[in-house]
Amino acid sequence: MRGLYLVTPNWDDTDRLLDVSEQALQEGVALLQYRHKSAEAAQRREQAGALLALARKYGVPFIINDFIDLCEELDADGVHVGGTDASVAQVRARLGKEKIVGASCYGDMALARTAEAGGASYVAFGGFYPSLVKKYPVTTPLDIVLQAKREIALPCVVIGGMTPDNAAPLVARGADMVAAITSVYQADELNIAMQQFNQLFAACAREWKADLGE
Repeated sequence: MRGLYLVTPNWDDTDRLLDVSEQALQEGVALLQYRHKSAEAAQRREQAGALLALARKYGVPFIINDFIDLCEELDADGVHVGGTDASVAQVRARLGKEKIVGASCYGDMALARTAEAGGASYVAFGGFYPSLVKKYPVTTPLDIVLQAKREIALPCVVIGGMTPDNAAPLVARGADMVAAITSVYQADELNIAMQQFNQLFAACAREWKADLGE
C-alpha cells in the first residue's frame, strides 16, 4: 500500500460521486475508502456497492469507513475504524485475517501500538493541517511519521487537509499513503491534482534508488 489514499466526500449525488471517483481511479489510486457519515442506510448501500464495482474495475482495494456490517454484506476489502468505533482487535476477529483493517491514531503513538497489536493493516495519523471536512482538536506534529516508521511495522497514512504541496514533507519523512478528499473531489483540474499527488511518491522512489546506488 503506497500512494494516494482516496476518501469520498459526503455527497448525496451518487452520479457525481461515481463520475469524479472514476476520474481519480483512472489516474492511479492506492486505496479507496467510502466515507459518508450522514447517509441513510439504503443510500449508503447503493453508493458503496457502486463504488466497489468501480474499484474492482480498476483493481483498487475498496474499504468502508466504520460500517462493518456493510463491509460484510458487500464483501468489500475491509474497513477503517476511528477512535470511537469498535476496536481494531474486535474488527479483526470479526472480519478475519484477509481483510484490510485501518485505524485512526490521530497524534497518539500509544494508539498506533495498540492498533498494531490488534491486527491493523495500517495506521493513520493526523490531522496535520486544517481540514474542510473534519475538525481536529489538535495538530499532529510532522515528525510522528519518523517515529512511526521506526517503531511500527505497518504502512503509515497521513490525513487532514492534505494537498500535494503540504503532503510533500510527510512523504519525505516516510508516509506510505496520503489520504485526500477535498483536494481531489473539489479540485479545479482533477487530473492535475492527481498527477501532483502521484508524483510525490515517484520522486521519493527515485531518491531512494539514488541513495541505494541503483
